[in-house]
Parts: sequence; C-alpha cells; structure tokens
Amino acid sequence: MPDITSPAIRWHGNALSLLDQRLLPGQTHWITLHTAAEVAEAIRDMVVRGAPAIGIAAAYGVVLEARRLDAAASAATLADAFAVLAASRPTAVNLFWALRRMQENAATLQGQPLIAALEQCACDIHTADQAMNRRLADFGVPLLPEGGCIYTHCNTGALATGGHGTALGVIRSAWAAGRISGVYAGETRPWMQGSRLTSWELMQEQIPVTLVVDSAAGHLMQQGRVQAVIVGADRITANGDTANKIGTYSLAVLARHHGLPFIVAAPLSTIDPQLASGAAIEIEERPGNEVRGLQGNIIAPADVHVANPAFDVTPAALITAIVTERGVIHRPDADKMAAHLNEVSA
Repeated sequence: MPDITSPAIRWHGNALSLLDQRLLPGQTHWITLHTAAEVAEAIRDMVVRGAPAIGIAAAYGVVLEARRLDAAASAATLADAFAVLAASRPTAVNLFWALRRMQENAATLQGQPLIAALEQCACDIHTADQAMNRRLADFGVPLLPEGGCIYTHCNTGALATGGHGTALGVIRSAWAAGRISGVYAGETRPWMQGSRLTSWELMQEQIPVTLVVDSAAGHLMQQGRVQAVIVGADRITANGDTANKIGTYSLAVLARHHGLPFIVAAPLSTIDPQLASGAAIEIEERPGNEVRGLQGNIIAPADVHVANPAFDVTPAALITAIVTERGVIHRPDADKMAAHLNEVSA
C-alpha cells in the first residue's frame, strides 16, 4: 500500500509520522512512531490534536500494534492496544468512532489477513476525511453572511483533520468563493491553537486574518466587526449539545446576545447519538502547568490552584446550525438530529 500523506499525518506502511504541533509555527518537526503506546502518548501530549486527526492517528496506532504482533495479531492480542489508545483523550468522540471501525475489522481475522484489513481501514479513514471536509464546506459556505468577517476559535483546519478542515475548511472555501472579507482568530488559551496554528494556516493561503485575545470577542461583536461565528466540535450529543474547545460556550452566549449566527461544523463521526445531552459528556481536565506557564515561561505562581478543563459544552439552543458532510441541521434539537442521522442511514 502506498504512503498516505496530509499536512499533519504521514503513513509509511511500517511507521506513522506526526507533525509536532506543539512547536508550530516556530519549528517544523516530524515525530516517527512505531507502536500503539507511542501513538497514545503523542495524542495525550498534543503532538497531534483536532478530533478527526486524533481518530486517524489512533487507527494507524492499531495497525502498528498489529504489525508488531505479526502472526499473533488477533482481536484478543490487540485488546491492550485498543484500551491504551481509547484512554489517551476522553472527550473527542472521533477517537472512539475510529477505534470501533478498527475493532469491527479485527473481529474475525488474525495474522497477515488481519493486518492487511486494519491497514486498509485506517487508510480509508484517512483519505475519506479530506473528501468529507470538502463536502461539509460546500454545505457550510452559504451559511456565512456575504461580505462578512468571521470569528473562529481553536484550530479546525488541515492540521486538525485529514486535510482542508471542518470550520476552517468552510472558511477556506468561503474565501475562495469570494463570500467573506476576512477572519478573526481567537488565540485559544492555554495551548494557543488560534495564534500558533489557525493564524499560520490562514496566512499560508493569504486569507486575511486578525489575531485577538480570547477576551476581545465580545468587544468585536459589540463594535459590529464580526458577522458570524463558526467553530468545530469534539462531540455532539443526540439533542445537538456540542462539546468543543474551552471558551466556545462563551462565544455562543455572546453571539446570541449580539444576534449573530453561531455555526458548528463537524463530520458525522463527531455525532454521538448514545449520549442524550451534553450533561453526559466527560470533560477532560488537563494539567495545571499548562495554565501556569506559556511555552516554558512561568506566568503564574508555581503553587496556585488551577482549573484547566479542555472543553466546554454549548447547549443546542444557542446553536444556529450544525453542518456535516450530509447537510445542515438548522436550530438543532433531538428530533432534527435524529432525522439527520436517519437520512444518512436510509
């Protein structure tokens, strides 16, 4: 099987290379991994991030473990690999979606046939993601106000996916179509994905971007400088509640107050119909040192108590539309979410 590459993920058949996103934009450094445990550590340590990209990396982690086991590879011998990858990050449902697909392929095979099936499945997940993102963007572009300036949070571009992006993919396509005038990118503390990654991605394509501190969003809306907000998602529940990077809920409240569209862009694999509402979503709590310091520089007292939730939940009532690769769910609720999923399965 030939090598498969995307901006942040490269599959070499016997190894997985990940662009170390912790070092961007200052350094471009690739890390090569050979085991499921190494892939899980890379996911946990934010070498790779973004829900779709995490799922792709985890799928390849299973293949690496199967290759290591060789003739002994089976559903039973891969159980530990599935467990360590599933434990790497708890909130992004794409991780578990990808692992379920891999488990389905491991159910009845073993040895070389199993390895071949797993590699094909992982490669399919990887290559299909970019095509899904472009379909999603086609549905999302008409939702953005013509000539408007768009606010986005965190990073949802090619670095966070198999290519093109989800929310940032919509923005990228909207700019190419001449529909929008520019983008505001919130810095996205504490990992600074907006400043380090989103602004960098947009500048590479000469899309006008203005970087702002997260707390400037309300001021920009009040001044009429933002016409819509679009974000990605790490998990969407059966009623349309959405978990995304911490700070998203605040943006939704601000958008509602200022009468602005608040749009969520995510693939179908991000929808978790098993969870009734956002109250059931496990929110990852990350180490306090991520807030006490910034890229190795101490910016707070070493012993100050820190709460560092990585995500928050935006109620469906605050969401104007959820856009997937199969269409748009306007004013999402449980009935509309179920109908959208039923259309997909029909």
